[in-house]
Parts: sequence; C-alpha cells; structure tokens
Amino acid sequence: MTRAPNILLLMTDQQRWDAMGCSGGWVRTPNLDRLAAEGVRFTNCVATSPVCIPTRLSLATGLYPHNTGVWNNMQHQMPAGAPTWMQAVRGAGYRTSLFGKTHLHPHQGDLRDREGLMHACGLDDVDEIGGPRASAQVLSHMTAGWEAKGLWDAYRADYRERFRTKPHLVRPSTLGLEDYADVYVGQQAKRYLQGYDRPEPWCCWVSFGGPHEPWDTPEPYASMYDPGEMPPAISRPPAGERPRGQLDRLMERVNPAFEPGEVGRLRADYAGNVTLIDDQIGEILEAIEARGELESTVIVHTSDHGEMNGDHGLIYKSNFLDGAVRIPLIVRTPDSNAGSVCDSPAEWIDIGPTLVEMAGGELAHRQFGKSLCEVLEHPRATHRDFAISEIQGEIMLLDREWKAAINAEGEVYLLFDVREDPEEMRNLAGRPEVAEIETALRLRILERLVQTQLRQPFGR
Repeated sequence: MTRAPNILLLMTDQQRWDAMGCSGGWVRTPNLDRLAAEGVRFTNCVATSPVCIPTRLSLATGLYPHNTGVWNNMQHQMPAGAPTWMQAVRGAGYRTSLFGKTHLHPHQGDLRDREGLMHACGLDDVDEIGGPRASAQVLSHMTAGWEAKGLWDAYRADYRERFRTKPHLVRPSTLGLEDYADVYVGQQAKRYLQGYDRPEPWCCWVSFGGPHEPWDTPEPYASMYDPGEMPPAISRPPAGERPRGQLDRLMERVNPAFEPGEVGRLRADYAGNVTLIDDQIGEILEAIEARGELESTVIVHTSDHGEMNGDHGLIYKSNFLDGAVRIPLIVRTPDSNAGSVCDSPAEWIDIGPTLVEMAGGELAHRQFGKSLCEVLEHPRATHRDFAISEIQGEIMLLDREWKAAINAEGEVYLLFDVREDPEEMRNLAGRPEVAEIETALRLRILERLVQTQLRQPFGR
C-alpha cells in the first residue's frame, strides 16, 4: 500500500506577491525559487481579506468574511466546533502540527492556555506564538524563553520606543538572530520533523510571523540589501471624480512623512526578513530530505496578505491594491508540472481543499474554497473565472482583465485594467466610457455574494 504524502504548509505574514526571486527579482529566495522550479507558481492569487484575522479565519474554514461576519481585525475567537481543513486532514489519518502564528483567537494572556482550542480546530501538536506586536505582551513558549534569558523587557521597550517615534522606524531587533521569532518558528519546526517518529503521515503547518512590520530584521540580514537598489515605490495618483471607499479613508488617514531614501530602507529591511525566512525554510527542507521524505511531501508556500512598503504613499495593508491583496502561492507535489506558472485567478481559501484532497480526506461542511489539484495537472487551465477579496463590507473582484471593487454602498470605486495598468495608476471608476464594464463587474460580485450565502450563521 502506498503511504499518503506528507504535507508541509509554509506560511508567512505580510509577504507581498513580488517578494521572491522568482516573482519580483528584488529579494533573494533560493529555497522558495527551488519550490517554484519544482512545482507550480500562481501569479494571480489574492488574499480572501487583506488583513490578518478575517483572512486567517477564512483559510481555516473556507468561508468568506460575509459568511463569518469578521470583516477586519477585531477580538474574535473561532468557535471550537467550527469545521476546518485541519480537522479533515487529521480525519484522513494524519498527525497535524502547528508552529507559529494562527491568530484564530485573541492575542492576549497566555497562548499555551488555548492549546485545547487548537486541538479542537484539528491541530495535534502545537507551539503557537503571537505576532510581532502581540509578542510584547502575550505569553507563549517563545516569550517565556525570552523572559528566562532576560530579553523580553528590552523587546518591550524597543516596541514602545518604535511607536512613540514613528511606526516605520527601521532598526534591528534587540533580540538578535538566535532568538528572533522567525528563527524560533523555523527551528522548532525543523526539530519536530527531525524527531518525528509516528506511524501516521505528518501535516506540518509552519506559520512565520514575518516579514510583518515592524522593520526590525536582525543582523546579518538587516544590512544584506542596499536600500539604493530596491525597486522604487509606486506614487499615489490623483483621486479623480468617483465614489469613495476604504482605500480613500486609508489615504486620508495614513500619510507617512517619508524622509529621502526611507522607502528604500524599509524595503531593504523587509527583503532581509524575507531572506531570513527563506533560509529557515531551507533548513526545514534539508531536515525532510535527510529523512528521505522530500520527494513524497506536498509543499505549499503562501502568505496571508501583503505589505504596501511605501507604494501609493502607504504602509501596512487593509486595501485592495496589489501590494496588499496579491500574495505568493507555490504548490509543489510529487507529481508537479515542474516549473509551471498558472496565471488563472486563485483565492487563498483554495489551499485548504487542496490539502484535504491530497490527503485523501473530505470536507463535510459547506465552504467556498476550490481545490487546486486539477489545475496543478493542467496549469494553463482556468481555475476560477475571477477571485474575490473582502474588507470592511467592501468586495473586490479580480479576473484576467479587470480589478474592480465596490464600497459598502455597492458603488464601484476602484476599476483597473490589469493588463494595461499593472501598477494601478489609472483608476477608471466613474468614467462614462467604462460604465457598462462597471455594471457587468458589479453584477458578477453581487451574484457571487448570493451564491455563497450560508443557510445558518457561522459558528452555530
């Protein structure tokens, strides 16, 4: 009998779609590039929401924010009984594990007290951390280690100073490389896999907290990139006469006073963090290879959303521009069409059903992710006619020609020709010559909403 494949889910937090050597060319990621060369890279995958909590909840459940009611970062705990892809993989006979961040419950108190919730969600072996900000306050195995070493107070003080000074301050973490959160996550996962000695195939979810801000990459990665060689930021175009939405509210509220050369420094530090994570991924792959299991392991790499890093005069995420909503997605399987690129629209919630199908399991609940397995065999095929993303009551649609977003009032306030305007500099919304296109795209969005309603509220 052929043993089921092992599963490795590699996930970062706030990694832009172009922050890989194989996608943007300005960050060195030899290990991710290797996975892309041995698998299928998706160029038009979007986050189900361009902000942490709603999109992570969507990944776990296969539901959209309009199903869960979680439209933005808020105090929310996923119900213990909510069905997940992790439960389905475990039900197929796997030993499941999680190292790193989930954000499926509030980042407060002691995360170790919530291991029971993680078990109920479908995760057997858990070493969970908070995000970079939460780790200034939240207890976990990692921060308990910082406290024992006398490092936690300096970390907290550094955080207070950063946000007193300016949120986009660039300087290395007080932790140093050995104790940096992304190194902790990578090393814990590596050691777990090195020592794995159970009869079940394993499904290991490695969820790094970086390259999420702050820009605090430790040396030697902090000075690995020349700020002057980083790609320039996309400038902010005029607003024009059109309806307004979430992006406009962000642009009114978020206007960092960038000093000359500062965006380059942000991007160089960010690139260093991505390369640091890539090196950790390389060590995990070496551990799997040493076990003789690399060729029989399904590997997925993705991120929950992007980071603007100065594009359009913005930092962070929470909008539908490419820097925030478009994410990396690489799927490498034992039978991959090696080196293939798929430009069909895809959604981040498609990952769960893909892993369940590869594990030989079934998702019994109604959900809206769509397995990528068929398009992995035929990368030039269309996986989805369009992908959607949601935030703050707004919905975006991306197909091969257009990106459109409607505000909470149902008006199209963003419209980009993705082929002719890849940097999203010409918002065509509100122009008479595209009125019919706006209407057609708006109707597609509303039809998708109707098609994806739940018969009963989430969590009941």
